[in-house]
Amino acid sequence: MTPRVLQNFKGGRALIVTGRGGPEGALETTLAKLGVASEHVPIVDGRAQLDVARLQADRDILFIDGDLEGVVPIEVNPSSRLPPAPVIGLVGVEAPSRLKALTNLGATSFLRKPVHGGAVYTSLFLGINQFLLRAEMYARLQNLEQRRAGRRAVVRSIIALMQQSGLDEDAAYSQLRRESMRARQSLEAYCEEFLSRRAQPPDNSGRTASMMLSGTDKQSL
Repeated sequence: MTPRVLQNFKGGRALIVTGRGGPEGALETTLAKLGVASEHVPIVDGRAQLDVARLQADRDILFIDGDLEGVVPIEVNPSSRLPPAPVIGLVGVEAPSRLKALTNLGATSFLRKPVHGGAVYTSLFLGINQFLLRAEMYARLQNLEQRRAGRRAVVRSIIALMQQSGLDEDAAYSQLRRESMRARQSLEAYCEEFLSRRAQPPDNSGRTASMMLSGTDKQSL
C-alpha cells in the first residue's frame, strides 16, 4: 500500500525554539504563506517552556535551533525513535555534535540559518512526511509483532481442540476460524480468549448448593 503523502500544511502550528533574536530569516513569513501559524516558545532558565503532553502530532511542528543545547524537554519513544510531533532542526554551525543532538531529538529535516523562503516548503514536506512514514512503519511493525505473538495461541488452541474433540489439524483450524469470524474477532484474539476460558476453573457453586440442600433434606428426614 502506498503511504499517505501530505502536501498541504494549512492549519498547522509551528512551535519555534530559538535563542533571543535568533536568525530565523524568512521562516515565519513563509510559514504564514503556507497557512501555518507560528509561535515562539519562551526559554526560561535554559529550558524551553513547552508543554510536551499537549503536542498534537497531526498539527504541531517543532522548529528547534541546533545551536541551543539541552533546552527542549522532549524525549523520543525508545522503541520507535519518534518524538511526540515532527521536528525540523535549524542549523547554523554544521558541527557533527549539534547535528547528532537534533537527530537524537527525532529531527527528520533541517533548515540552514538564516532561513531562505525557498527552502521552507521542501524542509516542511520532508520533515512531516518522514515523520508520518516512520510512524506508519512502526505501527505496522507493532501489528506484526502482536500477530506473531498471537500465533502461539493459535497453535495451542488447535492442539487443545484436537484433544478435546478428536478433530484433525485442518478441521480444528477451520472450526476456530469460523468461530472467530462469528465473534467478529481476529483469529489470534479469539484463540487467546479460547485458552483463557479453558484455563478458568469450572463453576461448582451450583453443584455445591445442590449437595448442601440434599444434605439438609436427609437431616430433616
